[in-house]
Amino acid sequence: MTIDEVLASTLIFPGLGKGHRRGTDSTIVNRLPILRFLPRGFRAHFVAMCGEFTGTFLFLFFAYSGTQVANNQIQAPADVNQGSNPAQLLYISLVFGFSLAANAWVFFRVSGGLFNPAVTFGLCLVGALDYVRGALIAVTQIMGAIAAAAVVSGLFPGTLSVRTTLSAGTSVSRGLFIEMFLTAQLVFTIFMLAAEKHKATFIAPVGIGLSLFIAELSGVYYTGGSLNPARSLAPDVVLHKFDHYHWIYWLGPILGAVLASGFYWLMKKLEYETANPGQDFNQEEQEHFDPKAHKPAPAVSFGPSEVLPHEKPEGSDNMTDRTADTEYYDAIGVKASPASQTAGLGSHNAVQEKVKGVMGRSPAKGGSGTTFGESSNAYVAGPSAESGHRTKIGKHRGAAIGAAVAALGGEEIA
Repeated sequence: MTIDEVLASTLIFPGLGKGHRRGTDSTIVNRLPILRFLPRGFRAHFVAMCGEFTGTFLFLFFAYSGTQVANNQIQAPADVNQGSNPAQLLYISLVFGFSLAANAWVFFRVSGGLFNPAVTFGLCLVGALDYVRGALIAVTQIMGAIAAAAVVSGLFPGTLSVRTTLSAGTSVSRGLFIEMFLTAQLVFTIFMLAAEKHKATFIAPVGIGLSLFIAELSGVYYTGGSLNPARSLAPDVVLHKFDHYHWIYWLGPILGAVLASGFYWLMKKLEYETANPGQDFNQEEQEHFDPKAHKPAPAVSFGPSEVLPHEKPEGSDNMTDRTADTEYYDAIGVKASPASQTAGLGSHNAVQEKVKGVMGRSPAKGGSGTTFGESSNAYVAGPSAESGHRTKIGKHRGAAIGAAVAALGGEEIA
């Protein structure tokens, strides 16, 4: 019984009935009977919207909660919507970065774990997300953010103090460009770690959370560190309070997404993968790839590339080297077992004496036309020793050398 059959015959929840397969060519198992009547595209959009609503709510619930804790420690009657000392700035930055990393990792396989209309817009620009899906989940992101702000306002004592505002001395134009560049950093990180598929994609949420963390460190004091239109809109809606420059928290992140998308497009057009290839290779793959030629490297022996002292006694010749090689290693360069060292050998000492007696002689008439000390078809050893690449064959050496001696007119050894 396959896993799909098991799932289809299992009661997921009491009273909801058994799972139902849409068709034999589908790997999707419907857990709610009502879903079988919904078009697949609509159902996929609905699931993504649910994921983004829940993920955005959880992300901003913990982010707002941490910000509320930090800002309520402010004793001065100045702006209580953002930290005014390094400890508070670090606290707010950490809670935003860690909350995004954790929740993006949870919802990464459900909806992508975006939680940000600016990020959603950027993914639509580079073709990683459909515009219809993008518009739908952007609405749910805003709804999730408003719900999170409302819950934090009701749960925690004191006035909600998580709004994004400009600090004294920060002009509207400066705030706009600060938001633009900080958002560009975050969006480009998402492009390279999540939109680009590679061996580190599964830990992309960690890098994305760190990217938000450093952006918050830089921007919380000056602009409140929004980088997210939904994050700035939600507390203003709950408190019914909008500043005249609220628009910078929409335009700035949108411009940042456009900037990141343009740079990502340029890198793709320049084929950035060819500038530093092989970054996703493991050690074995790297050994078989020539980064300069951008193609697999020639196959080589896995054995030692130079003769070891115990392999080449002084005064030995090429054939003796090859015979001695087989005493120590099998075909892939691993220490040969006792059985493989003696398999098919017969009398190894007698073979070596025969080989030394015929070394340098020309092959019998009708032979291959090469001296035995060079490359002979009778000995299956791959490249010659002069090339530095030698394949060492242990288990067949006795038969091979016996055939070689016979081919040269010597006495065949059993």
